[in-house]
Amino acid sequence: MPFQHQRRGAPPPKRALVATISAVSLFILALFALAQLSSTPAEGKFAARFQNAEHADNPFLSRSRAAAAGDKYLIGVGKADITGPVVEINFAGYANTEQIGSGLRQRIYARSFIIGEVGTDNRFVYLILDAMCGDTAVRNGILEGLAAMGSGYSMYGQSNVAVVGTHSHSGPGGWFNYLLPQITSLGFDHQGYQAIVDGALLSVKRAHDSLQEGYLDFGTTHISEANINRSPYSYLANPESERVQYTDNVDKTLTLLRFQRASDNKNIGVLTWFPVHPTSMLGNNTHVTGDNKGLAAYLFEQSVKGNDQAADGFVAGFSQANVGDTTPNILGAWCEDGSGQECDFQTSTCADGKSQSCHGRGPFFRKLDLGVTSCFDIASKQFSGAKELYDSFDSKSTAVAGSSVRSFHYFQDMQYYKFPLDNGTEVQTCPAALGYSFAAGTSDWPGAFDFTQGDEGAPNNPLWQVVAGLLRVPSAEQKKCQGQKPILLDVGEMDLPYAWSANIVDVQSFRVGQFIIVISPSEASTMAGRRWRNAVKAAASESSITGDHEPFVVLGGPANSYAHYVTTPEEYNVQRYEGASTLYGPWELPAYINLTLRGLPYLNEAASDSPPPGPTPPDNREKSLSFITGVVLDAAPAGKSFGAVITQPAASSARGSVVSTTFVGANPRNNLRLEGTFAAVEKLGSDGETWTQVLSDNDWRLVYSWKRTNFVLGHSEVTIAWETGDEDAAGTYRIKYYGDSKPLIGDITAFTGTTDAFTLT
Repeated sequence: MPFQHQRRGAPPPKRALVATISAVSLFILALFALAQLSSTPAEGKFAARFQNAEHADNPFLSRSRAAAAGDKYLIGVGKADITGPVVEINFAGYANTEQIGSGLRQRIYARSFIIGEVGTDNRFVYLILDAMCGDTAVRNGILEGLAAMGSGYSMYGQSNVAVVGTHSHSGPGGWFNYLLPQITSLGFDHQGYQAIVDGALLSVKRAHDSLQEGYLDFGTTHISEANINRSPYSYLANPESERVQYTDNVDKTLTLLRFQRASDNKNIGVLTWFPVHPTSMLGNNTHVTGDNKGLAAYLFEQSVKGNDQAADGFVAGFSQANVGDTTPNILGAWCEDGSGQECDFQTSTCADGKSQSCHGRGPFFRKLDLGVTSCFDIASKQFSGAKELYDSFDSKSTAVAGSSVRSFHYFQDMQYYKFPLDNGTEVQTCPAALGYSFAAGTSDWPGAFDFTQGDEGAPNNPLWQVVAGLLRVPSAEQKKCQGQKPILLDVGEMDLPYAWSANIVDVQSFRVGQFIIVISPSEASTMAGRRWRNAVKAAASESSITGDHEPFVVLGGPANSYAHYVTTPEEYNVQRYEGASTLYGPWELPAYINLTLRGLPYLNEAASDSPPPGPTPPDNREKSLSFITGVVLDAAPAGKSFGAVITQPAASSARGSVVSTTFVGANPRNNLRLEGTFAAVEKLGSDGETWTQVLSDNDWRLVYSWKRTNFVLGHSEVTIAWETGDEDAAGTYRIKYYGDSKPLIGDITAFTGTTDAFTLT
């Protein structure tokens, strides 16, 4: 039977490699023709949002608690909207050229957490984006923005700002620094890039403005049935003596760091780490969301609103950990070809020897909703585990102690970086390259043609060797360096028209008291993350970096500059998807560990300097090509106006039903409405006159969809669907649509549309 999650009647999706080859041709043609097609204009300046933003002067807090027993720190939290263009832009993550945005299920955000020493400028910013990853272009924009904000922000810079992605696969792309991830989005999208940078800056500002003395404490909890290992064959390649030390082949531990202000012992935020891919929303979903991580954060933030406090400033961050081989599709990988068989354990293929029919199943895979219900389930498990831990913190948490806050950052070129292993053997890393199994994809969203996971040699179809050779033939040195990896894309040695992938990576770590955060530019596999954390903990303990307190180490990523995956050398040699996507060769993980330990002395309380900065990565923002066209024209059909209701909602609906309405629309790229909304549900007050907004497009259950109905005439429609539930009170409601239209000549104009009143029973 066909893949159950795909829309009926939809054509099979084009796959990443086909998109790569065709788009590369366009890019190179454009380069030599010197054609620069127009891209969508940026969504204003940060200053405009800065002036209009609400200040979090009265943060919404959880109930009062007993004061933590640790030392005092400066703590601050902030959150801001980064929702870029929700239509007509390819999504980042799956590299599926047909996954083009058609609307919004939930806004996405930047969440900033600042920790500093009292009385000094020693501090760091852990900034989480509801996006695929941290990125060099975005990070450069954030650092430039902080520098432009004046002397009050001079303590934030290269060393102490980490830009971490939740790794969501359901947000707009087009904002990457390097060519390879730009290809499926047809280049660089300035509007989406600016939305992320401006929102990140606003979240840092809000966190900075909220800084005050407070306490930090942390705890852990076990979360079952929220993740499994999607590459258990690779995991089994690790030594048995190592595997027997762990109960599970993925980490089931969630770590929570609580931020509590000293003035009244109330909590202002939480920061968590738990490894699960945000691939609950599938590769044919076209509505922007934060996937299971963004939704878990929303659920936590909503949960504290049950307390009798003042305003909404509580921030919950749900960060990734060693996510590389994890999946939220916890029922395993099955062949959706009518056979009822599980996918092949080693190659993730089905009876035809190909991977296309092999799909992971989420907990509610039988619902044909593109992963929506499964996403909510996985998000709820993370939220529930975190909330239960949080509610028991007064008796179960460990205080962060030792007043010092330290950070370090430097760049390292991974091209032939030589270093010794623990046994004295000298090894080296390699220029970035992707193997054949990279093109096979994963069971979260498989690849195409003859590529399979675990492919250590040439694929069955020799055409792909020819195609790869047309792009670049790897040197003998590169082939030897990459070991078991048959090279499909030698991206680290390709720079036409500009660099395809990162060779220079960020090496960064933070410490507050005994709590150490390792920042990873790559998606670490389960065992790779364990080895990395263990090595840092052992070295920190041996050198007494955390004083009398036992070091506690977490790993966060993918951050700063996306560098695909990092696996153990044993997993690398298996060459499934994760190993084939480990860019810098079989010794990448030992290199990352070596580089982190090299910087560890800078986390010592006595450290007063910083490591040498290292080589600067290329900044491709100004040279990036773009084939993304802007909005040309919006027009309303004859006899109608923008915002006119085409289809009214039913006069009465029962709770649990979907209330839907359609309006004469305009392209939402005209105005991203950052910190605002495209859609709202309003409830009529008891006075029979006053309407109050009760839902916006920040809420998971209010879905905004846009559809072009006539390309030539510029006609479009917007459908707003409210998925009602028992949590909605009976009463009288109406739905509002907020839009902006662009004439062929003239200024963009805002408008609204409002339905008739209807009742919910």
